[in-house]
Amino acid sequence: MRKNSRQHLQEVLDQNHSCYVLITCGQPSEDGQMQVEMTYQGDVSLASYLLQGAQSFIDQEEGFEYGSSSNLGVVK
Repeated sequence: MRKNSRQHLQEVLDQNHSCYVLITCGQPSEDGQMQVEMTYQGDVSLASYLLQGAQSFIDQEEGFEYGSSSNLGVVK
């Protein structure tokens, strides 16, 4: 995500939400490395709750069960 787009999105989120978590990543390099950035605004406990809820949602969508060895999902 371009810096201007990310900054604009953060400004919009700051105006309308008491808490948010924004996670972005760049394209993977040839060796598989990827730049990942996370920003959150608001109460840290609420941000943690949002992340746990999102992980649970993704796991359910992808058919994963908690405690399995393959707990990584791909967001489409």
